[in-house]
Order: sequence, then C-alpha cells, then structure tokens
Amino acid sequence: MAWFEREFIAVPETGKNQLVYKWPDVNIRRYSRAVVNADEIALFVKSGQVVGAMGPGRHRIDADELPVLGALADTLSGGNLYRAELYFISTREFAGLKFGGRLADIADPVSEQVVTLRVFGEYALTIRDPAVLITSLTGTTDLNDPSSIRSWCADLLVKSMKVMVTQGISQATWPVLGLSGYLPAIEDAVLRHTNRTLYEYGLRMPRLGNFDITLAPEDTDRLKRLAKDVTYIRLAGDFRQYAAGELALGAGQGLAHGGSHEGGFLGATLGINALQQNTPAPIPPPATETPSTTQQPAALPPASTTQPECASCRAVSPAGAGFCVNCGMNLGARAPRHCGNCGSELVATARYCGACGTQVDRP
Repeated sequence: MAWFEREFIAVPETGKNQLVYKWPDVNIRRYSRAVVNADEIALFVKSGQVVGAMGPGRHRIDADELPVLGALADTLSGGNLYRAELYFISTREFAGLKFGGRLADIADPVSEQVVTLRVFGEYALTIRDPAVLITSLTGTTDLNDPSSIRSWCADLLVKSMKVMVTQGISQATWPVLGLSGYLPAIEDAVLRHTNRTLYEYGLRMPRLGNFDITLAPEDTDRLKRLAKDVTYIRLAGDFRQYAAGELALGAGQGLAHGGSHEGGFLGATLGINALQQNTPAPIPPPATETPSTTQQPAALPPASTTQPECASCRAVSPAGAGFCVNCGMNLGARAPRHCGNCGSELVATARYCGACGTQVDRP
C-alpha cells in the first residue's frame, strides 16, 4: 500500500508558535504519517487520559509500530481508524510574552501616602510536563485558542506580583520610590510564588523579561513634591521659616509678572506679610546707652507757647502758627510794640508792660 495514499499529520505553519496544537480530526486513519518536529512531542489522549506519545521524528500510525494504538482501534471500521485526540506540545521556551496591569493601592511607609502601583513587562514560559498540562487544563482552558494559556499565565503572574510587592512594601523591605533598584529581588520572589502554582499544571516560568513597576502619574508628582518639602523644611529649621520662604518666592514671581498670573498679587502680599511676621523685632538699646544729644529739648519759653492774635481780624491762632487760621495774614510780619512809659518791647498780646507794669493799649 503506497504511502502517498495516506494523509500526513503535522503542525501547520500557522501553529508553529503555539504551546499546544490540537489535531482537528479525532478519527486518525491507519498508516497515516505523523511528523513531530525536534522541539515537539505528540500525545494521544482518550477520555482525558494520555494513552500514548510520539517523540521527535517521522512515525507511521499503526499498532505494529506503536503498540499503544491497539487500544484506540475502531472495531466498526475494521481497524482502519484510531479514535483519539492528538496534541502536539512544544517543548521550547517561549519568550517575550506580554503581561501587565494594576497591582494595588498601598500606603507608602515613608511618606504615609496612599499610591497606586502598576506593572508592565514580559515573561518567558515553557512546558515542564506535557502530560500533566493536557490532563489538568483539558476542560478548563480552551486549548484550541493559542492565546488562552498565555493570557491565563499572564493573569496568574500579575496576581503573584500583587501579593509579593504588597507584602514587600508593607513590611518596609522595598520602598515605593526607587522600587526599580529592587527588581532582581522582586523577580526572584514573584517567580517562586508563580511557579508553585504552575507546577500543578505542568508549566514553568523560567524568567521575567524587561518589566517595571510604576506609580500613577499624579501619585509620582505628589510624592516628589512631598519629598522636596520635607528636605526644605529640614534645611530651613521649621515649617514656618519654610512657608515664609515659599511665600517670598511667590511674592517675587508675582511682582516679576506684575501680578498678571494667578495668585501673583496675593502671593506677593502673603509673602511679604509672612516675612514680616517671622522677622524678629529689633531690641531697643538700654536707656543708659542713649547719647546725650538724643535727650528731649528743654521746655520752650513762655513766648513760644503763647497763642498769637491776628492784627487784622483779631482771631487767635495755635501756638507756633506763622499765619492766621482765619484770614491767612502773616503773624510774624507785624511791627513790635513798645511800652509808652519805659519804652520796653511788648509781646503781641500784652496788656501790661513787663518791665514797669504800666497798662498798655490792646493792639
């Protein structure tokens, strides 16, 4: 019987990049040729159990060559058909598989701020035990879908990442800021946790590719501002001095922009007030150290404390006034008065002579 009259069973080109490829026909003709590539293994599965295997090479589907097929022979066809599911399992390592997503909301032990962590990266996957993989995932995951196993492993990896990173940060083993410096330790912890679960399914995750754990953009900006404020407060000595400096900077910016930008004039006002409030008041010198030249002058003579009377309107102006508060006449422009008895000069409002006591006429 010629071989070309029989079908050839092999993984098509479209299935070369799949972890598991299932042959679409469960009725396998006797004397068919099966081609198993060097990085593959073929398994015959019946009723959820692996009943036979073919290693790399060319095989003839016949009970004479593969005795295990005797139990799969279809008696109704006269032994010309074998009824079984045939799976081709890739034994090579698949790298560059994508994973990522949101991890958790967690409190940073240093800043006591609640932040959101996210992870994105790649991982590698290989099949540890093909028989365990087929029997454990059959009926659970659609093996005909090339992406089903990969997406399931990616979700499991994100779950393990969430558990391990949350524990590490909560126990202050890994900081939130600068978490990239601990990626090797994170990778080891996450792989151990993930492979414990994958072992039961015949899978193994040998390594992670390029991955990174980041913060949400708004959380990153908030922690950076907080770190800057803490540093400046420590340098300034206390919060009041730091706040005064920040307001002073706002004052300078506001004045530089002419108060045109938002908060410019208000920032300038608050900054100046804060500086004035935080500036200590000068201590006055002791009274004993005051020079004699700063002493208050002696009392003015009686003539300088008198209220001059205007010669024009007779209105009385305050002491020391140079012009009349009523008519504006120059009070110092009048001619001096003299006593008619002794000739002594009289003050402007004198009624008696200060030298001889003679009564004089009012001006």
